[in-house]
Amino acid sequence: MQTTFLALDSFLTAHQVFWRFEPFLASSTGMIPWQDKYPELSQWLGNLSDLQIEALKSDSRQLTQCLDEFLPNLSSHLKLNQLNLLDIKGMQLDRSLKTGVPGRKLEQIMSMGEAALKCQYGSEWLEWCSGKGYLGRVLSRYSNLPVTSFEYQNMLCDSGQKEADKLNLPMTFVQGDALSSSALSVLNNNQHAVALHACGDLHISLIEKATSLGLPALTISPCCYHLIQHNHYQPLSKQAKSSDLQLTKAELRIPLQETVTGGDRIKKQRFLEMSYRLGLDLILREVCGHKNYMPIPSIKKSMLSSGFESFCLWASETKRLSLPKNIAFDDFHARGIQLYWQMERLSLVQQPFRRSLEMWLVFDKALYLTERGYQVSLNTFCCQSVTPRNILIQAVKR
Repeated sequence: MQTTFLALDSFLTAHQVFWRFEPFLASSTGMIPWQDKYPELSQWLGNLSDLQIEALKSDSRQLTQCLDEFLPNLSSHLKLNQLNLLDIKGMQLDRSLKTGVPGRKLEQIMSMGEAALKCQYGSEWLEWCSGKGYLGRVLSRYSNLPVTSFEYQNMLCDSGQKEADKLNLPMTFVQGDALSSSALSVLNNNQHAVALHACGDLHISLIEKATSLGLPALTISPCCYHLIQHNHYQPLSKQAKSSDLQLTKAELRIPLQETVTGGDRIKKQRFLEMSYRLGLDLILREVCGHKNYMPIPSIKKSMLSSGFESFCLWASETKRLSLPKNIAFDDFHARGIQLYWQMERLSLVQQPFRRSLEMWLVFDKALYLTERGYQVSLNTFCCQSVTPRNILIQAVKR
């Protein structure tokens, strides 16, 4: 793990000009970090049609082969990201355990539940950031061991406890803040801790608390690395602390830009929202005199169908901006669409580095666990089409 981490660290540091930027902002400002030094790359991107861009975005292997011409040895370095897929047979769950769980989420719960049960240690489970306790129900039913489900939202605790009681499962829901020191009270050294897609500081907090008490095992699938309290990522392991990379919150979002395709409706909504935001940015800069990008809050996707002008008026009311009359909305939206495809072009260069950044973050946690006396394995627990956040950290106390 140390050797792979150091190779990843060197790779990301040497190629940071290709991933350390925001395609959305770069498309508006025209400030492309590699443009002068790599003119052939810029020319290749500029010659891509909209259809070619979409095809490359959905075919990482083909994209890597194309970029190999401009970034030598890219393919060989990306092999550092490869993990084995766990031998998951597929659990046959009782219907009662499936109630209320969306399809993809159910697949994730079944796969992670089977992975945790296969390497079970301790005499009870701790379900960290449990929500309604869907994963805990699976672990409790098929291990016959008690589960402590720790969750911040009272409503989810009440709902989860009610359902667990109905199913006669030995589950106890505890409401609390996972980031507080008082959360230590729910941990004990008989527990096997599990966390499915606990975000940012939440999974870091579990790792730190669990290792301080010497829990026998952890099974964690990290997610949403940018949801941290500090402005920069705070490395855990000795190797990561020695790295020259200081990752900002914006850079911690890069791995999350790899998503499961949601169909034509989701694609259209994204196209509309991004082209609207880029078009509005042009208005604010050219008509209103704004020098910097103005962040606009999230909008209900159903409102996008009202059109670009309606979006601009909503944004101006939300941000208390004053838009002049007689704006040529159609023209600005047309230019916003052009910028959208420029943004998509630029994101092709960043795309191969998404998993490398995620692996850097995951290896940091794995190395920290080894430092604290754990035997650690890294695998994927489901295929990428179920969720791109499919990395599983399994740690057993030596």
